[in-house]
Amino acid sequence: MSEDHHDEEQFDSAESGAAATFPKQCSALRKNEHVMIRGRPCKIVEMSTSKTGKHGHAKVHMVAIDIFTTKKLEDICPSTHNMDVPVVKRREYILMSIEDGFCSLMDPESCELKDDLKMPEGDLGNTIREALEKDEGSVLVQVVAACGEEAILGYKISTKE
Repeated sequence: MSEDHHDEEQFDSAESGAAATFPKQCSALRKNEHVMIRGRPCKIVEMSTSKTGKHGHAKVHMVAIDIFTTKKLEDICPSTHNMDVPVVKRREYILMSIEDGFCSLMDPESCELKDDLKMPEGDLGNTIREALEKDEGSVLVQVVAACGEEAILGYKISTKE
């Protein structure tokens, strides 16, 4: 017999194994919480519940904003059904420099460097650039991560060294 090892399992994943989303009953969701709509992580900005019909469940109508693209999305779901809620993590990094549209960031706790995030476009990107050029203190950027995506969504200036 030939020695076939294709039945052996290999685990080469470097991920933590934590899920990107978790289920939550639609009726338990609230305004300003996060929810997945059409596969996108969103923040709920408006919610309304319709009364139960003659043959059915109460329905929850949600209006939400995509946390990365700021697009408005809507969904209607029976109140007893589960919806996916994204695990959203926020972290602050010190902005070291901007090169070719990418930010060089340093974790203030571990001092590890991170340089794979694009500078935000539009007004936010311009104000962060100006704050870094003025050199009035450390520029701390808020990085939001959810469902395998990361983006800089805010900043502040720290004057203490």
